[in-house]
Amino acid sequence: MTVGPVSPVPREARGYQGGVAGLVTRMVGAGIDIGVVCLVLLLGWLGLNGLKFMLDPRRFQFSSASFLLTLTAAFVVTVVYLTAAWATTGRTWGNHVMGLRVVDRKGRRVRPTVALLRALFCALFPIGLLWCGATPARRSVQDIVLRTSVVYDWIPRRALSPLPGPPTG
Repeated sequence: MTVGPVSPVPREARGYQGGVAGLVTRMVGAGIDIGVVCLVLLLGWLGLNGLKFMLDPRRFQFSSASFLLTLTAAFVVTVVYLTAAWATTGRTWGNHVMGLRVVDRKGRRVRPTVALLRALFCALFPIGLLWCGATPARRSVQDIVLRTSVVYDWIPRRALSPLPGPPTG
């Protein structure tokens, strides 16, 4: 018996490859990304406290961050994380787990300026994601304004190669 090449796309998912992602898949990916941002913030806080401990171990006490400082740091980390991920590979870790990729209207990787605008828009107006559950085109407010799409894409590829077909929506 001859076995052909192994496909990175699960058999059940092949029909969805290149299609626009729905609300549930996108929200699970966003939840994973929120976890990543929280982990980065926690590690940053622990790192700063570790440095503080090394400088003066006798008088060390864990520092508490103000709500405004924590919120500002979370915003900055979120925007940097989303921008870097979308501009380089088109997917965050949450997108990777869920088999999603952010593309422009031609199915290509988004430009860095579009990635930055989309990251700012997502961080400032996260509820805009819910719009993709209310429209047949499954596009969030951010997608409509910036002419992007979030599509199912399990195939690892170079950042510049387009999808096998144009995204619908």
